[in-house]
Amino acid sequence: MGISTSWPLFSTTWQEQPQKWGWLLALGIISIVLGVIALMDAVTVTVVSMLFFGWILVIWAVVEAVQTFRHRRGGHMLLHTLNAVLSFVVGVMLIRNPIGGALIITLLIAAYLTVLGIFRIVAAIALRTPEWHWTLLSGVITLFLGILVWDQWPTGAFWIIGLFIGIHLIFTGWAEVMLAFAVRRLRSEPALTSERRPPL
Repeated sequence: MGISTSWPLFSTTWQEQPQKWGWLLALGIISIVLGVIALMDAVTVTVVSMLFFGWILVIWAVVEAVQTFRHRRGGHMLLHTLNAVLSFVVGVMLIRNPIGGALIITLLIAAYLTVLGIFRIVAAIALRTPEWHWTLLSGVITLFLGILVWDQWPTGAFWIIGLFIGIHLIFTGWAEVMLAFAVRRLRSEPALTSERRPPL
């Protein structure tokens, strides 16, 4: 049975395109390296990520503006206009003041982690599902991270986003490397099976 994925680069099974596992391994290594670099200079990564996000919003605003002209007679014109204006304003604000954007987004991260942690703790205690203690532990860790981000704000806003990006890249890269080696092992299994099969 082949391993398949929805990524365009890997649109078919790995057995049909065996060379693709090397691409996945390379992507994993690159992600790990970028993650380590991000951890070494989290402040720069935070600023760059804010600038990148700002430009993405500006580009999206242009797309929404084009959609506004295409749907001038439709009922979605107002929605596209509001999306274009809001995306453009927020994007320009992030580009002009990435540090201010990092401060706001760090607050949102702290609030999200705090609420999510409390929700998981309450759900684990109330539902008592099988393995509920793992949900409880996850909630406690998430809540602790939220409180930690709150405690480090505002100075932590300069490096927390870069830190999270670095950690995410490292874990994503590690998962891709492990998947690449797993696919490589699966490729070799049919050949080994055919070699050991006795002749008829």
